[in-house]
Amino acid sequence: MDFEEQARPAKNEERELVEFERRLQVAIRRHEAPLGLKSRVMAQARARRQARHGRGWMLQRIAASALLAALFGGFAVYHENLEHEKQERQIERRKGEQAAEQVMTALRITSKTLGKVNEHLAENAK
Repeated sequence: MDFEEQARPAKNEERELVEFERRLQVAIRRHEAPLGLKSRVMAQARARRQARHGRGWMLQRIAASALLAALFGGFAVYHENLEHEKQERQIERRKGEQAAEQVMTALRITSKTLGKVNEHLAENAK
């Protein structure tokens, strides 16, 4: 048996290969889709989407909304507290300024009074 005879497939193998190719062509040939297939597939997809987004989806939206409301409410209260503290600091500063003015006025009065007492003492000491 020479090399060419060994390289050529046997008749039985050739028939099997031809039969396999024929079945393969039949299998990959385009077939028309059954009537209503598209609408059934779309209905199933819609049903799956609704099942997946059902109650859980709505609960997630409600939870997210409540979280955002709490965050914004907390920020508003925090901002209001900052403003209130700022106003309180301004009031305390004004009270401190008034107290300083009163002390300065009391010192001026005391200084004038002591000056008069010193003058009176100086006149009586003569």
